[in-house]
Amino acid sequence: MEHAGKHALVTGGGTGIGKGIAIALANAGAEVTITGRRAQTLSKVAASHPRLNALEMDVTDEASVREGIAAAAALRGPVRICVANAGIAEGGPFDKITMADWRRTMATNIDGVFVTFQAALATLGDDDAARMIVVSSIAGVRGLKNAVPYTVTKHGVIGLIRGLSEEYMRRPITFNALCPGYVDTAIVRNQLPGLMRRFDVDEQGAIDIIAKGNRHARLLEVDETTGAAMWLCSDAARSVNGQTIQISGGQV
Repeated sequence: MEHAGKHALVTGGGTGIGKGIAIALANAGAEVTITGRRAQTLSKVAASHPRLNALEMDVTDEASVREGIAAAAALRGPVRICVANAGIAEGGPFDKITMADWRRTMATNIDGVFVTFQAALATLGDDDAARMIVVSSIAGVRGLKNAVPYTVTKHGVIGLIRGLSEEYMRRPITFNALCPGYVDTAIVRNQLPGLMRRFDVDEQGAIDIIAKGNRHARLLEVDETTGAAMWLCSDAARSVNGQTIQISGGQV
């Protein structure tokens, strides 16, 4: 129960990687606030564990984030662990991307992380130790074809944690980024129908196409990213700061 008594907050905590990290933190003793836009999904996950607490919150709405995190801190204490996981993954040829597409991705994947971290840091006392983690992607350390806005945002949040790690260097707060490859989540599964039509393959064939994006040619499991997050939250990682942890089956 390493995190007993700590308040953790996970955005996008109702599904996929966020859900996995939230459950692991709750199992480790933390009181965990999970946020997202779908109240029913959050409530279902929260009902599965006594230390999971649902908070409907939209990271693209600044007031929603600031008010929501402040309210959660009033109930459960300062946010000692913050996992900025909420994000969207939309693709398409660069010449077909509209300004609305671009702004939607930026608003969620960069602006949402900025305001989440700022609001979480505002709950801390001067001497409070904390762990701030953003879920980036292998797209944060290399380019992805037909995913330029997504690639830009995932590079951007790495710049954010590097800047914050320098600014808060003298305080007991660390900022790090997880950079998973293709993980077997709903976001990845939602791409399968399009790949099946485009390449005239069955579902497994589409999975194989995506899996080739990982160096070991298989989809990652959620627990592989969860394990890395739990290490970054541990006392053993107290001097790991401003880093990008790649989880992709090999060197990217």
